[in-house]
Amino acid sequence: MAKKLVIKVTAGADAPERCSQAFTVAAVAVASGVEVSLWLTGESSWFALPGRAAEFELPHAAPLPGLLDSILAGGRITLCTQCAARRDITEKDVLEGVRIAGAQVFVQEATTDDVQALVY
Repeated sequence: MAKKLVIKVTAGADAPERCSQAFTVAAVAVASGVEVSLWLTGESSWFALPGRAAEFELPHAAPLPGLLDSILAGGRITLCTQCAARRDITEKDVLEGVRIAGAQVFVQEATTDDVQALVY
């Protein structure tokens, strides 16, 4: 098993099953003791904002706010710089613990030894 998991989620409410899968895998990995870095890009960018995860609904899926909380508690969540800028989201807008960083940081994380990268 990889020592670290880097997950990029591009889907939000526009593709709820794919979005839910990304958050579920990230939360399960954190609970399993894997070091997790979850990247919010595209429509998932909105979940970096307070209250937005509570608006997400998918039948028979774990509630997104709980998944998000568990990932924040044991992993790292990053909002893509360009995605944030396109949505007028700034550092002062995001949930506590969410950072904003760009492609260079993603590439650095994803290409480190003992890392498995997944994209949803």
